[in-house]
Amino acid sequence: MKNYWDQSITFQDYFAIAENRVNNPIPGDEKQDYYNLGVQRMNRTTKTFKMEDDLVEAFKAKKFNGKVLIISEPWCGDASATVPALYTFFNNCGTEARIFLRDKDTSLIDQFLTDGTQSIPKVLVLNEDFSVKTTWGPRPQYGLELLKKFKENPETYPREEFYNDLQVYYAKNRGRDAIQEIINLL
Repeated sequence: MKNYWDQSITFQDYFAIAENRVNNPIPGDEKQDYYNLGVQRMNRTTKTFKMEDDLVEAFKAKKFNGKVLIISEPWCGDASATVPALYTFFNNCGTEARIFLRDKDTSLIDQFLTDGTQSIPKVLVLNEDFSVKTTWGPRPQYGLELLKKFKENPETYPREEFYNDLQVYYAKNRGRDAIQEIINLL
């Protein structure tokens, strides 16, 4: 894990990559619109995120001394809503967090598949020796429930409605559920 950690980047670098893709689009890139949305969503999350005392206290009570490595990509809708909050929370609590770009080297995400897929974001909570203590992701429980509802019957719960409901949830929740779920895993 240390090798992956050494290749990881800060949120500021991650955001700069997204902004660069928005300002210098690659012709024919099928993810271009998602980069545009990602920057908008990350800006929203960054502006609205607040450190909540109860979460800070719950995290401090765990006496965790490791690091947090987030596997992500800036074009991912789930990531754009949660990664800024996770990164900010853990760093502000004194736990270094960094981001590893999934598409740069898929050997890391391939070790942490979700139902056989490379779903992101995936949070790796690392002990001081870089062993994996626990993992979380790619979305909070409520988001998983929405996805399940969509997959069970896309005719009555169409993709567009699912995506809208998920983004409304993320905008209102501001990363709280993701943070709480990770703390609960410690």
